Amino acid sequence: MSDEVPVTAAPEDGRNPTVTGRTGPDRAEPPSDRPWTALWVTALALPPFALLAAASWFGRWVRPGADDWCFLPRVRDDGVSGLVGKFYFDDNGRVANALLVGAYAKFQVAGHQWFPLVSGVLVLAVLWAVAELALRRAGLRTPRGLPLLLAAMSTALFLFVTPNTYKTFYWPAASVSHTLPPVLACAALIPLLLARTRRGRVLAVAVALLMAAFLATLSEETAIVVVMVLLAVLLVSGRVVPAADRGFVRLWCAGGIAGTAAGALVLITSPGSTNRRERFGAETTSLLAPDSLAAALRAFAEITVTVVTTWQYVGGVAVGVLLGLLCRRPDGTTPRPPAHWPLLTAAGLVTLLVSGYLCTVIAYPVFQDRVSDPSANRLWNDYLLLYVLLLVGVGALLGLAVRRRTRRTAPAKAVCAALCVLVCVGPAMALSNLDTAMRDRAGKWDAQDRRLREGAASGERVLPYERLVISQMLEPFSKGGEQYWPGGCVADLYHLDRVTDGARGR
Repeated sequence: MSDEVPVTAAPEDGRNPTVTGRTGPDRAEPPSDRPWTALWVTALALPPFALLAAASWFGRWVRPGADDWCFLPRVRDDGVSGLVGKFYFDDNGRVANALLVGAYAKFQVAGHQWFPLVSGVLVLAVLWAVAELALRRAGLRTPRGLPLLLAAMSTALFLFVTPNTYKTFYWPAASVSHTLPPVLACAALIPLLLARTRRGRVLAVAVALLMAAFLATLSEETAIVVVMVLLAVLLVSGRVVPAADRGFVRLWCAGGIAGTAAGALVLITSPGSTNRRERFGAETTSLLAPDSLAAALRAFAEITVTVVTTWQYVGGVAVGVLLGLLCRRPDGTTPRPPAHWPLLTAAGLVTLLVSGYLCTVIAYPVFQDRVSDPSANRLWNDYLLLYVLLLVGVGALLGLAVRRRTRRTAPAKAVCAALCVLVCVGPAMALSNLDTAMRDRAGKWDAQDRRLREGAASGERVLPYERLVISQMLEPFSKGGEQYWPGGCVADLYHLDRVTDGARGR
């Protein structure tokens, strides 16, 4: 992808900005679009892109586990519509979630293996498109390859700088519920950024309304983040949005909030949602009880400490600084920071903290103190993408500040470039170890799959099952063999009456 107008274009007034003699904040600078600049910027996108490519390739070792055991026989026997009905009437009311789960479960094991590649490409494509369009809409020109670098680094930080990459990226059920929803919310920005005509603006508002309704029945946590972001935009729009666009932006935000409310109404009134609240004691009174709110606050504080002390997220700041150092106006001058950047920064921070805490509040009744455990990190993803994007924004402000105070930006560029590479080293090592564990489990899973299918075909009704745990995923006979779930789903998949604990038999 590249900018619509080549960055080498001359200013419209015919002047050469490098010889006008201007000084100060708006001085013209040597062009940042030289071939060498575009080359090294594009090269910096290779490490995070390689992470995504390798992780997608390792997806061939993914095998079902936990909730997947229950989705597979339901979709096989009743189709996607059967799964939608089960979610709506029995499980949780998330009809959009059931649609996406059914889309990959329809292909059984192959669907699980292809899911990492498809979802990874989707995340990168959406963030790339948003970066490209946002820079163009802001009237900024950058070296070719910088939007790709922004998208690739944000994707890598979001997917792989996590305590449990398997549950974030490889487990389709968790990805559908917590990883993809914030990305789909970003996708709703594309029509907004493209809207130029009245028809385009109507389409953007319609997409915001429909996408918000979809997200509300896909992930309650992401719906909360979406509403908080839209409310923040509404509050600051009077100062930061130009008057010509202010009415449209406010209408777009109102459409998103209305869509979320409509979807939430479908979800909350569903029999499945009622069953879930009763099952986990998450009724409104218990959800908002002082003890629950205080415990959720402690848990969110623990999550915040874990995330903030994960040093690899500095890659988001580094790539943002590069953006601030390399972007320029069409006439070649240095862009000024937004006039109300303190307001924007404060609004972003408050939105992140409030939405993150509210997400923890609604998850706490189900997960209790485990909500802040690294094994439950998938629950953080609903607001983690917002955190990464805010880091990029803060980095851009820092880059502009450095650029406006000195002409020698080469040292800052070198440091940021080194950080963009270094932050990928740890995730690369973790992915390599995870690949080994996934490959080992896949071999054992396939052997057991053949044994169970052959046993069922020969008329056996009860067969032993050996637990194949990876990345703290739930398997039958956990807690020392006391917990049977999801053993019943395993038996359904293989047309058995029951499976027994293979470890005890051995």
